[in-house]
Amino acid sequence: MAKQDKTPGELLAEQLCYKPENAGILMEEKELKEAFDFCEGYKTFLDKAKTEREAVEYTEALLKKKGYRLYDPEKTYRSGDKVYLNNRGKALIFAAIGKRPLSQGVRIVASHIDSPRIDLKQRPLYEEAQLAMLKTHYYGGVRKYQWVTIPLALHGVIIKKDGTAVQVCIGESEDDPIFCINDLLPHLSREQNKRTLNEGIKGEELNVLVGSLPFKDDKASEKVKLRILKLLFEKFGVIEADFLSAELCLVPAFKARDLGLDRSMVGAYGHDDRVCAYTSIMACLEHPEPEYTWVNILADKEETGSDGNTGLNSRFLEHFIQDLAHSQGLEGRHVLEKSECLSADVNAAFDPTFPDVHEKKNASYLNYGAVMSKYTGSGGKGGTNDASAEFVGRIRRIFDEAGVIWQTAELGKVDAGGGGTVAKFISRLGADVVDIGVPVLSMHAPFEVVAKADVYSAYKAFGAFVANEE
Repeated sequence: MAKQDKTPGELLAEQLCYKPENAGILMEEKELKEAFDFCEGYKTFLDKAKTEREAVEYTEALLKKKGYRLYDPEKTYRSGDKVYLNNRGKALIFAAIGKRPLSQGVRIVASHIDSPRIDLKQRPLYEEAQLAMLKTHYYGGVRKYQWVTIPLALHGVIIKKDGTAVQVCIGESEDDPIFCINDLLPHLSREQNKRTLNEGIKGEELNVLVGSLPFKDDKASEKVKLRILKLLFEKFGVIEADFLSAELCLVPAFKARDLGLDRSMVGAYGHDDRVCAYTSIMACLEHPEPEYTWVNILADKEETGSDGNTGLNSRFLEHFIQDLAHSQGLEGRHVLEKSECLSADVNAAFDPTFPDVHEKKNASYLNYGAVMSKYTGSGGKGGTNDASAEFVGRIRRIFDEAGVIWQTAELGKVDAGGGGTVAKFISRLGADVVDIGVPVLSMHAPFEVVAKADVYSAYKAFGAFVANEE
């Protein structure tokens, strides 16, 4: 409709009302193709980085190719320098030193690279009814029933008594065996069916099937377990006691795939939060000579509260900023107080099958772009960073000027539940922080769904933030 054909009310509504629009309408075909092409690299990342250790290894290799060097706190870095800090192989910080002095603050993008999964206990291997099984302890907020009867791969590291590290990855190659957690058949599940959904599968029932053939020896006990130990020794040179100093987990064995007849979505394990990790990594690498120094953080342990020395409830980010500040004769707290941060984490996309948990006007939707969450938390905003109106206004301006497609959202209805991000741990250091991410369907499930247009919008959002010269 031409402007002259619109009624006064239509013109006024156009001027005053806010209405998010679908990226499929806003994006030209050229940009849609760019979004689809971008997600090919993202799918590769998902397949190669199913654990935080693998994500760090993948990113470190990429940084080295781009000329980034190991950070040395004794050095003074100048504009154009590119550095990274590997925190125990499970978290990573990398940065590009900007033209402006650190006294004007830094731009921080923080995501996490751990995802819900099934961890092995320290003494996992046992035999029962001539089957070899592994005992587990689930990691993060999983819905336990979703993890049974799906193909699983074993990932992780075993540290032998002499300190030797043995990398483990079984189930990803087409020639590899896979593993699974069993469930009851419907014919015999009458008592199980009386359980609540949360207790349909209990934590101690998440036992992984790993073998069934006995070792041929009439006098040996636990012959199936012994055969598995023999295979592990032959392949990795480890013995049962080496499980005591291992970090092993089960993750879905399937690969990231295009989803939908229109191929507009990606279905995979680990979108939360590797979708924000990948988009922020690629966005930052596009701006190696920024006006303001930018710092990108890939953190561990977010799914369990960010505790531990590789989580953002520790001080490794603070210490990194302090060391940078001291190299320019500054105090770290003064740099942080001038700094800004995008907490790069996902939000729950509106699902029409389960509409009751969302308040529709304040939910995120697939294909409506990157999602800004001014606050997360639960109930009366408990456990959240609530970004200031001033900072939200600034980010809004940056995105709009850069042509970023974005939306706003809460994490469900006020009393429906809730959750948090790393934002609160960074804001307590004095920086301004707001959550920016990608809407996800089936979050925390072994198979999550995102829209390619939203992934690309997040990439553009992070790029606009670190490149902004205001």
